[in-house]
Amino acid sequence: MSAQTTASHNRPADFDSPLNWRSQAWLAPRLVALTLFAIVFSFLAERASAYAGVILLFNIVAYLAGGYNGARTAIESLAQGKVDVDLLMLLAALGAALIGQWREGAILLFLFSLSNVLQDYAIGRSRSAIRGLFALYPEVAKVKRGGRVVELKISEIRIGDTVLIEPAERIPVDGMVLAGQSAVDESPISGESMPADKAAGDPVFAGTLNGPGILDVRAQRSAGQTTLSRIIRLVEEAQDSKAPTERFLERFEQGYAKLVILAVTLLILVPPALGLSDFQSNFYRAMVLMTVASPCALVISVPSAIISAIASAARDGVLFKGGASLEQLAAVKVFAFDKTGTLTLGEPRVSQIVCAPQVSESELLTYAASAEARSEHPLAKAIVGRAQASALPLREPTKFEALPGHGVCAELNGRTLRVGRLARLSGCPAVPTALSDKQRELEDGGQTVVAVLRDQEWLGLIALADECRADAAPLIAALKHRGIMTVVLTGDNQRVADSIAEQVGISRVYAGLLPDEKALTVSELRREFGPVAMVGDGINDAPALALADIGIAMGGAGTDVALETADVVLMSDRLGRIAAALRLSARARRVVQQNIAFSLAVIALLTLGVFAVDLPLPLGVLGHEGSTVIVVMNGLLSLLLLPELRRRRLARAREA
Repeated sequence: MSAQTTASHNRPADFDSPLNWRSQAWLAPRLVALTLFAIVFSFLAERASAYAGVILLFNIVAYLAGGYNGARTAIESLAQGKVDVDLLMLLAALGAALIGQWREGAILLFLFSLSNVLQDYAIGRSRSAIRGLFALYPEVAKVKRGGRVVELKISEIRIGDTVLIEPAERIPVDGMVLAGQSAVDESPISGESMPADKAAGDPVFAGTLNGPGILDVRAQRSAGQTTLSRIIRLVEEAQDSKAPTERFLERFEQGYAKLVILAVTLLILVPPALGLSDFQSNFYRAMVLMTVASPCALVISVPSAIISAIASAARDGVLFKGGASLEQLAAVKVFAFDKTGTLTLGEPRVSQIVCAPQVSESELLTYAASAEARSEHPLAKAIVGRAQASALPLREPTKFEALPGHGVCAELNGRTLRVGRLARLSGCPAVPTALSDKQRELEDGGQTVVAVLRDQEWLGLIALADECRADAAPLIAALKHRGIMTVVLTGDNQRVADSIAEQVGISRVYAGLLPDEKALTVSELRREFGPVAMVGDGINDAPALALADIGIAMGGAGTDVALETADVVLMSDRLGRIAAALRLSARARRVVQQNIAFSLAVIALLTLGVFAVDLPLPLGVLGHEGSTVIVVMNGLLSLLLLPELRRRRLARAREA
């Protein structure tokens, strides 16, 4: 997708029309169910000695339903000159039918199509990752041209145009404030929960939300080059960068399928041609080889373990979107954390109250909250919330005025109250030394400080900060214990970022990053240390989440785009679940390796039996299907049933 296409809302047809995977998601599970029912009815009909035509009809239905998607994929691959496992499975099933073993062939098709359904769903979900980004673009903007204000489409805005931004409007372009003052919510871009005060000369970004003031903004980038459009492109490109792994798997499938097909073809043709065997018995042997060499157990060995692990993780509040992310998590060497909403709660709270002499804490908080009661600013809401939590009686001011970028001014009992950032308050008396020193100390610690004045009298200071999550520090300690490096990536300033990092135990901090810079930092960390996991919650984290080897999103506090882009979602916003997910991932990798080794060993043993002892088809099918059951049960027991039993024992122990 081009940048201009993104900015002008001309979405690709792939996003405007129903996605192909959605129709597949509707049809494929029903075909799998139909295959299973046909197999069961075929078995029941055979046990009831039904007419042979009825049994044959059920078998044909099972083949058509179970082989439909595989046949279509195989035909598409053959049209491109490729041979894959889909074709091999079809040939194995047809070979079983040719020697009268319809049901065994149908079971192969059922298991193969079932695993494909489960994996295709996760793949299809990830394709809609960038849809939510379009919601941040307003359809039109107010532009000052020729002495009047006109509404234009976003794509029609030119560099140098003056755009009028009214209260509560999305800013449509990247630019610089020419006139006006306001507080702008930049969380979609910087991830910072605190609104940024904007005045003449300050930069603004497309997709951010204007606060109570009116701004005149000069457009400095075309719609196709805004920070938001770059986020969209980065998400797309980062997802495409995962394709080499898929291409490797496709090459493996093609090589395996070609090898088996070649071996079976040679077995059918060569021995009779050399007079070593008659054609009929040799063809039977070849069909046995096709059946036992089919990779059913190998194919199902991975998804059976992964599905069990995913189900177990879901019970612990961790959603893995696919098997690749579950396996890859155990290999991560670096965990990169967004700050706001990830390591912290994502909303300001009163952290400290500093009173002037002769002023009590309750008096200071009552005056400040009464003045701020009508304000919509997040800092004001935090102050009011603290006063209400302390059951302080708020008073109704007779006059109220919000001063964007400066704070509020209110009149209470004939006296003027002012609350705002110290640097933004004008006409104030000299700040007492004690308060001034405390202000610097608090700001050096990464806290936001607002001052409270009554007329020309200093009442004190109120410090606000975004609190760390209670489980952040224990998680960082657990990751360090496993030898995993941890870093902070944030759009906030260095001082605040350092303060939060120190509280949770992280020593490496990258601050003041825009979304594309976060993604670039992830790439650099990967090159230097190895696989990287990114943990975030906002739209601004989407490029880094997509580019990281593993993207982990906060499910409760996270935005839709972050949730769609990430590979793993913490459904309850509990960071501590990451440590449990790491342990589960390591255990799942071990089970997958066991299953693969066992499946290959069984295939090798059965194949050897075909030539060494003329392995009969029933024994070949028994060994083949038995290995499938074993690998499935290994995954269920190791990754789902045993963890569930442990959870129940712990629950009973806590109750006791």
